[in-house]
Amino acid sequence: MIQEALDDDPLHRERFPTLGAAGQRMLDFMLGHPCAPIYRNQSGNRLLAHEVEAQRAHEREIADASVGWLPGVVPDWVRPFARDVFAQVPHYRTLGSPPRALEDVAPVSRADLAADIAQFVPDAVPLDRMINFRTTGTTGHPLILPSHPLVAARYAAYHKRALRRVGVEPRHGSGQVGVVLLGYQRQCFTYVSVSPTMGESGLAKLNLHPNDWRHPDDRARYLDALAPEIVAGDPISFAQYLTLPLTRAPRALISVSMTLLPGLREKLELRFGCPVLDIYSLNEVGPVGVFDAALGGHLLLQPRLYVELLDCDGRPVPAGEPGEITVTGGFNFCLPLLRYRTGDVAALRFSDQGPVLVGLSGRRPVRYLARGAWINNIDVTHALLPFPISHFHVHQGADASVVLRLAPDAMAYADAARAALAPLFGEREVTVEVLQADGKTLQYTSDLEGAHS
Repeated sequence: MIQEALDDDPLHRERFPTLGAAGQRMLDFMLGHPCAPIYRNQSGNRLLAHEVEAQRAHEREIADASVGWLPGVVPDWVRPFARDVFAQVPHYRTLGSPPRALEDVAPVSRADLAADIAQFVPDAVPLDRMINFRTTGTTGHPLILPSHPLVAARYAAYHKRALRRVGVEPRHGSGQVGVVLLGYQRQCFTYVSVSPTMGESGLAKLNLHPNDWRHPDDRARYLDALAPEIVAGDPISFAQYLTLPLTRAPRALISVSMTLLPGLREKLELRFGCPVLDIYSLNEVGPVGVFDAALGGHLLLQPRLYVELLDCDGRPVPAGEPGEITVTGGFNFCLPLLRYRTGDVAALRFSDQGPVLVGLSGRRPVRYLARGAWINNIDVTHALLPFPISHFHVHQGADASVVLRLAPDAMAYADAARAALAPLFGEREVTVEVLQADGKTLQYTSDLEGAHS
């Protein structure tokens, strides 16, 4: 029945251009298992045959590549990179010739990308293969970011590089599930796919929220049946993962998107007896660094990502001082970045293994108390998605009351936005105010005990 449905789907071959018999059996298994969740969406790797080979080559290159530069010295690749960006990207082409020094390029922020993302996409990017996805992070302006199937695949190269540092070499292949991605939201993008570079091993994006399951007990049964080699998620989904009566453990856990607090990391390590990697990752950049306790911070992972630390006026901070993480380069050829201010703060230290971000102050996980139950902050974002709101802040007080702050130009949607949040929090619990901020603002904050667990 599943096979017939997939064969009748005209987009099936587009989602899986190189799908073989083993891959089809894996999709059937993940979709047809009696304890499978209600998958809300369909997706796939979309990689063409030559792109699969290109991804394998990229993984080999990244596995052995040197990451770093000398203190105070801009890497050699930056100047030609900047020259290409000024020639091919509309935003920079209007500025004329590239400055002689990188520090003379005006930094850009998330607000600049949100205002007109098309101005930051190179002319040569093929639109027929482009993927656009909406970010729902915890800070800044909501974004629609350009990507490509090969860009999405390349995340694996940096995750594998990080895993090798703790002695884990991913090896699951045909007939096995390699990766499960966890979410915990009332509304979540979920799907199954296969990894062609790993023998068409299975990949599943799951939502652990009970709404996506026929019975809450099916969550543990299904995860045990999949027996994934690697499980990735964020602190909120991992907190839920800890509550499940699982009998099988992965070889490693990867936490992304939000700051992983030490207490939760220790609980995960104790429960599952495997390494827990805390990866600092951004939708705009991909995996940036992996936490190493011995180095005292997040070791950078990308050989072609240059990091500066800037003060509030855009000037480099003194050596060893904290500043805003500002990046140049990256592997997303649909969005080459020049001095992109991330909004996150750290100091930079140089080790014999490469540059290290120390004291990273990024996006802490935030959850809200809604009608007596905790919900993910992303559920709040989903409620507000229908409205053209570029900048907002949601705060829950110690009494569980909620304040939604909107940019002045979005106040016309105040009543509608308040009504959209009412099903979550109750009609009397939400008030709307004007947001008095121009730059990047923490979207989600709370005074409630347990909101950052």
